[in-house]
Parts: sequence; C-alpha cells; structure tokens
Amino acid sequence: MTHLAVPALNPALLDQATQLLLAPAALEFRQLSQVLADIHVHHVDYADLYFQYSRLESWSLEEGIVKSGSYSIDRGVGVRAISGEKTAFAYSDDISLDALAQAATATRAIGRQGQSAVAALDHVGGARALYAPRDPVIALTDGAKVALLERLEQIARQRDPRVTQVMASLAGEYEAILVARSDGLIAADVRPLVRLSLNVIVEENGRREQGMAGGGARVDYGYFSDALLHDYAAKAVDQALLNLNARDAPAGTMTVVLGPGWPGVLLHEAIGHGLEGDFNRKGTSAFSNRIGQRVAAAGVTVVDDGTIPDRRGSLNIDDEGNPTQRTVLIEDGVLRCYMQDALNARLMGVPTTGNGRRESFAHVPMPRMTNTVMQNGDRDPNEIIASVDDGLYAVNFGGGQVDITNGKFVFSAAEAWKIENGKLAYPIKGATLIGNGPDALTRVSMIGNDLALDAGIGTCGKDGQSVPVGVGQPTLRIDGLTVGGTA
Repeated sequence: MTHLAVPALNPALLDQATQLLLAPAALEFRQLSQVLADIHVHHVDYADLYFQYSRLESWSLEEGIVKSGSYSIDRGVGVRAISGEKTAFAYSDDISLDALAQAATATRAIGRQGQSAVAALDHVGGARALYAPRDPVIALTDGAKVALLERLEQIARQRDPRVTQVMASLAGEYEAILVARSDGLIAADVRPLVRLSLNVIVEENGRREQGMAGGGARVDYGYFSDALLHDYAAKAVDQALLNLNARDAPAGTMTVVLGPGWPGVLLHEAIGHGLEGDFNRKGTSAFSNRIGQRVAAAGVTVVDDGTIPDRRGSLNIDDEGNPTQRTVLIEDGVLRCYMQDALNARLMGVPTTGNGRRESFAHVPMPRMTNTVMQNGDRDPNEIIASVDDGLYAVNFGGGQVDITNGKFVFSAAEAWKIENGKLAYPIKGATLIGNGPDALTRVSMIGNDLALDAGIGTCGKDGQSVPVGVGQPTLRIDGLTVGGTA
C-alpha cells in the first residue's frame, strides 16, 4: 500500500470534513485505503465509503408561542460494494475502524471469488465553492431565531385585519460529507441549508382560506432580511385573501398557462423523474430508448443544473464525489441525455452527470435531480395570457403525484385564475391539472422570457429518500390540458 499524498485542491473543505468526521475516531486516509482494499479481497467492480456529519434544528411558532423546537446531531458512515448490477451496502452510526471493518466484511460478500487492485487515496476531487461552508445553526442565538419568527408573524398580521392565524417555522442544517473511493479519489463538501416557511389563515363572513409562502438557500440565517420577510408575508396573505373571493374551478379540456418559478414543480415531477438514469436503464420510463428523438415541442429546452450558486438543489460534489454539472436533458424539443449516477452510467456505457444523491449515510445513492429548469423562450408573459380566449392561469401549486412508467400526473393549483378574452377574469379554487408528462411537453405552444427559480422550498421523494431540490421555468402556454374542477 503506497502512502497517501493528498494534493491541496480544496484544503478548507477537506480539513473541515476531516476534523468533523475522521479526527474524533483518529482515522487516517491510509486506514480508509486499507478498508477499501479489504473489500476487494473478493473481486468487486467498485467500492466507496461515505462519511456524513449533520447538525439540524427546527423551530415552529404558532399564535406567538413557540410550539416546538428540535435539535439533533447525526454522524455515520455507509459502505458500498458493487459487482456487476449487484450492490451490497452496510452502514453504521459509529465512525470507527472496527465499524468500518465490520461493514467491509458485510459488503464484500457479493463479490466474485478472486483478487483485484484498489488504488491508494491519492487525489482530491471537488475544488468548487458554490456556497460558503458556514454553520447556520450557530449563526444566531436561540433568542434571535425566535425573534425572527415573531417578526414574521407580526408583519403577516399587520398586512390585513382578516388574518386570524399565523404559523411560521424555521429550519437549519449544517452537513459535512467525505467520500473515499476504490479508484483512489477522496472528496469532501460542507453544506449549509436554511428554510423559512409561513402559513396564514384569513377569515371573512364565516369563510376561511389559507395561504403559504417561504424560501431558503445554502446560506445562513442572515439571508432572511426584513425585506424578504415582508415579501413572504405579502405572498402568503395575498394568496389567502385571493382565495376568499375565488369561484369554483371549471372542469374540462382547456388551454392552461403556467406561471414562472415554482410551477416548474410540475416539470420536475411529470418529466424530471422520467429522465433519471435508473428508470431508463430498466426500461420503465416513458422516455426509455428515446435519446435523439423529439419528445417536446420546438423551443423546449430543459436542464438539470447542480452548479447554481447558493441554490437549495446545488452541490459542490454529488454524494459519490463527482462534480455536479449543468446537464442539458432536452434541447429544442429533442431528448439529449439522462441524469446518471456512477452505477447506472457504467451499466449504460455513458458518462456520469454528477447526479448520484442519497438522503444520508444510511442510504444508497441513486440518480436524482438537483435544480431542474426549463429555459427561457422569447414571448412576453402578458402576450401569452392575452393569446388565450378561454383558459386557466396557474400561479402556484400545492401537492401532486406522477406515475413514472407512463408520465401521468395530477397536480392541485393553490392559486389560479380564469382567463377570458385574454384577461385574468377572476380567481378560482379547487382546480387540478391532469395529464401526461411526455404528452404535455408536445403541447407547449408559447414560452415566456421571464424565467424564474423557485424560492428555495423544494424537497423531492424517491424510493423512501428525500433530498432538497430546486425547480424553475418561464411562463408557459400548454394547449389541451385536462382541468378537474368543482363547478
């Protein structure tokens, strides 16, 4: 075994991660190399160690009272070995040489009998710095965090006397990861993440409605300026007041205009998951075996971009140690690429795209989205609305679901308007959008020039794992979409 020589490509991140993850157990890189070599006693194609330290907190305020507060520290290591299409995985919340040795023994059982080489850990990945490696949990005192929530509640109540109830929550996370791989790479990242959420209830003449807003990023709590608190309060209260006077949504097939920003969650769910490598390798996606084919209307370009500074879905490296990328998935309507982790990329004979993600050290990585965005077109958003004689304008979305195998989706609109004769006629409630993702892409007839990203609130679930993500899009016109309503 050769001695470890680590080039100082990103000494700050590597040092922070090492001090949090390896130093408490007196672990050295040479010992990690030996553990990886032990896994390869029985031949495997690849092995890695994923160390994680996370410190999380959350606070919630309701009616001026702190209803709950939590704080936790989690630390552990996941050990993975891959042979062909088989994956063996073990994890431990005890970071120690003994725990690593036991996990290595468990994982190497999948290998074919034989001997293979493993490289010494001698090169570093991940010199990028998309966000500052600050700890948001210690950025404010507990009293200042509560005061932040109280200030948000005050602003929301002052906005309109019809506000009867305010609920606000604050969450922060400080995470350090370190990946050691059998090909000799060692990579580290330090990831801050904050989120602020607001839910208000308004009441008038016995009728109650609610509105929601919030946001976050890979920053510390200083991100939440007073101006931003006013913006959240305005959006939540105005949405609730709008729904007080909303009419029941009509039902039928009609033209639908999607607003910019958060409505991109429909793109994420109905299309994005179908472009993840594992579904396409297994042939279960509606987009399987369609690389190079037209899958969307002309002008539709969709990218997954994990390199946008400070964004919720961005990462310096993915959870396999590979740099994240800006990957063009659909270009001018033509399918160009799938999102790949290392396993699926190898099995499909294509490069990885830096989309290997996992919820924690206790989970295996899989292809996942980062920030999935439809690119700008050339139409003014007002022109798009003016082009619709009879239709629906969906400004904001609530929940939704999709079937990956056929792309069918159902989404509820949290804020929507009826369009009549090219104008927003009146607000409506209870609207659901029903369709098929691949089909909806072909029905995009106008694309706005007002691309916006979401406020930083998205969390994506897949196979029981949740990870933070981002979405975005410009205003879109989609023809012939089914709307489920109550009128």
